[in-house]
Amino acid sequence: MASAPFSAAFSAPSYGFRRAGTNGNSPFPTSLWSPAALRVPSSVRSSLGSCNSAFLVNGLSSSSLQSSSRLSFSSRSSGVYARAATEKTLYDFSVKDIDRNDVSLSKFKGKVLLIVNVASKCGLTTSNYKELSHVYEKYKTQGFEILAFPCNQFGGQEPGSNPEIKQFACTRFKAEFPIFDKVDVNGPGTAPVYQFLKSSAGGFLGELVKWNFEKFLVDKNGKVVERYPPTTSPFQIEKDIQKLLAA
Repeated sequence: MASAPFSAAFSAPSYGFRRAGTNGNSPFPTSLWSPAALRVPSSVRSSLGSCNSAFLVNGLSSSSLQSSSRLSFSSRSSGVYARAATEKTLYDFSVKDIDRNDVSLSKFKGKVLLIVNVASKCGLTTSNYKELSHVYEKYKTQGFEILAFPCNQFGGQEPGSNPEIKQFACTRFKAEFPIFDKVDVNGPGTAPVYQFLKSSAGGFLGELVKWNFEKFLVDKNGKVVERYPPTTSPFQIEKDIQKLLAA
């Protein structure tokens, strides 16, 4: 099915989307992975396609992404804020690192965090890893951390073992930020930390991580304050990081 692009006139009740520039090269393959339907009000289905469309089963289709350019959430300056859906904070969760050691995320209290689901074989891999490493090096001494969670749910683009993923990131891209155990970010096996992230930063696609390298920005209190689509460059997030570090 050819998934229809967003209508320019469409807006969700509480959250807006804006079109942003793109380099015209889509890193997304035409086929998407396993289904878990996203409920969409019937009033907007006509502009998105049927419930069996690629758009409505855990991802955006290549045609949708290309024809609608890059989708991104409206900035906070435009009056669109992440939704606080729970009183929990990120610090209430524990995860496993890439070496399978338990890590309480409370160790990051008081820091600004950028949380990213990463993959080694995606069209976005090289640019994101390079820019993430650059941003991390620039702000790590100011109380900033990047938390990377490998995920193999999008096109099977993170198929390696934990040691292979670690070697890839640390050898090829000299990544120094923490890398964690491979997780699911969608579907019935979604990691609890990603359930929290998605419920805290909602909007029309609140229950759906679209692709590799979607990003969540967390403030010094462990609350999600912004969410960025996969095609958002880490460099484009620097101003938001600076504001939170200065707060």
